[in-house]
Amino acid sequence: MDNNSALLNEVTSKAQVWLNGNFDDETKKEVKALLDAEDKTALIDAFYRDLEFGTGGLRGIMGAGTNRMNKYVVGMATQGFANYLKKNFADRKQISVVVGHDCRNNSRLFAETVADIFSANGIQVYLFEALRPTPEISFAIRQLKAQAGVNVTASHNPREYNGYKAYWEDGAQVLAPHDKGIIDEVNKVKVEDVKFAGNKDLIKIIGGEMDFDYMTAVHEALIDQEVINRQKDLNIVYSAMHGTGRVIVPLCLRSWGFQNINVVPEQMIVDGNFPTVVSPNPENAEAMTLGMKLGTKLNADLVVATDPDADRLAIVCRDNKGEWMIINGNQTAMMFCYYIITNMKKLGKMKGNEFLVKTIVTTEVIAEIAKKNNIELRDCYTGFKWIAREIAISEGKKKYIGGGEESFGFLPFDKVRDKDAPASICLICEIAAWAKDQGKTLYDLLMQIYQEYGFSKEHTINVTKPGKSGADEIKAMMENFRSNPPKDLGGSKVTVVKDYKSLEMTTAAGKQKLDMPETSNVLQWFCEDGTKVSVRPSGTEPKIKFYCEVKGTMKSAADYADQNKKAAEKIEAIKKSLGL
Repeated sequence: MDNNSALLNEVTSKAQVWLNGNFDDETKKEVKALLDAEDKTALIDAFYRDLEFGTGGLRGIMGAGTNRMNKYVVGMATQGFANYLKKNFADRKQISVVVGHDCRNNSRLFAETVADIFSANGIQVYLFEALRPTPEISFAIRQLKAQAGVNVTASHNPREYNGYKAYWEDGAQVLAPHDKGIIDEVNKVKVEDVKFAGNKDLIKIIGGEMDFDYMTAVHEALIDQEVINRQKDLNIVYSAMHGTGRVIVPLCLRSWGFQNINVVPEQMIVDGNFPTVVSPNPENAEAMTLGMKLGTKLNADLVVATDPDADRLAIVCRDNKGEWMIINGNQTAMMFCYYIITNMKKLGKMKGNEFLVKTIVTTEVIAEIAKKNNIELRDCYTGFKWIAREIAISEGKKKYIGGGEESFGFLPFDKVRDKDAPASICLICEIAAWAKDQGKTLYDLLMQIYQEYGFSKEHTINVTKPGKSGADEIKAMMENFRSNPPKDLGGSKVTVVKDYKSLEMTTAAGKQKLDMPETSNVLQWFCEDGTKVSVRPSGTEPKIKFYCEVKGTMKSAADYADQNKKAAEKIEAIKKSLGL
């Protein structure tokens, strides 16, 4: 029997279990259609594996099958999570969890399923009445002193997807040892083990009062009320991208004192099909088109947007020619760090125990800003749970003032332990007001930072290698880079190699240990001219990612275009050095 026949037999028998088992009629109808179809591709994709509960939870395409997001797969994940909570908090009289969801198709159904299962296991559930931003779920876990939380969201993924994020009692996504502990419990669960019949007495609906508390907390990220009072008419255009920021972001902006808030009406409609965009990802310029159109019509100062679960933000400002320009994630994080330090110092709010956090793949300009201003900066792995870990380590001892990553995520205060777009949008509008107060734009401010701390261009290269052969190829690429590290990148000599798998840094002086909480399959090369390249396989997709950063100097804003062009050429040369 060839491999294809064996695979088809395997998926057919798995599908038959769903067809004959204790599943609802709608699911059985969908499975039957997959079995009856002449083309077996969809059947194989739906059943060839079990959708894996990883360290961040679940994420996958919605539909019937073991490799799909549906109430049974969500149910098994929740039963395993409940089992782990009961083991871990065995001494507690009452364990409690917070459950929230975004705007996606089936999100409410999945959230109610999660709430029912937790409550059937004797766990108190605080279920949000309707869709809410991811950062508010994180905030609510801390506020209600819950032991855990679940947010049903696939963040900025395409419309076919949904997901399940698992949170711990500090409001952050789960870290070791609990991540592996939960995974072990989830892997033991079968559909027949799931307690689907909820205990309504243990489900408490929450909403408006938590919104108020969250908005009050967001206000703590405000630095300079006076500048907002002077520029209260700053012309802001906001898009919710059909998602969870639609109510809370305008309310937060008003509570900070901004009075001229215009929304993109088509994208304020809650719709899991995201009808106005190809993909609801604010990193894609296409998703910002409607916002920019309205911004032009209203002569806005800036256009801001949140992704569907309102953890990521996007910012569009006017360049020196008055054209719209999307500020990338590195520039966003850089601008936040610069403003927070500059204005907290100016207003006498610095006590000397402050620290910032960035991920290892995020721009080194932030390191320059921190160094020149004598502020502690910590580098951590990609993923906001690592930034949250740094906040937790120093809680009560040092003051966290901001942290961000290159993928459009920032957190400007410590009451939340995940990316927070509502708070970040309020703060970027404060920064725009501060710039306008001096007759400048956000673009002018960006140019000022580059002149003061050095120009930098960042570029991410995604190399997709699908299937098992692709996974083997990615593994071989990483092994080759380790055994034959590049001597130079685009003509620049490599002087430092950091390998986070062995936790070793190699320089001309020899090897030394890297101080990180655990190992990670990431390599970094630093060159004598400041060039930095990081490479890592994606944890969620069949991709290997290369993060390039190229340096330059700018004497004036007029040098920007030239520096950008040179840096783009350098990045092409780096690609050739890496054989990409």
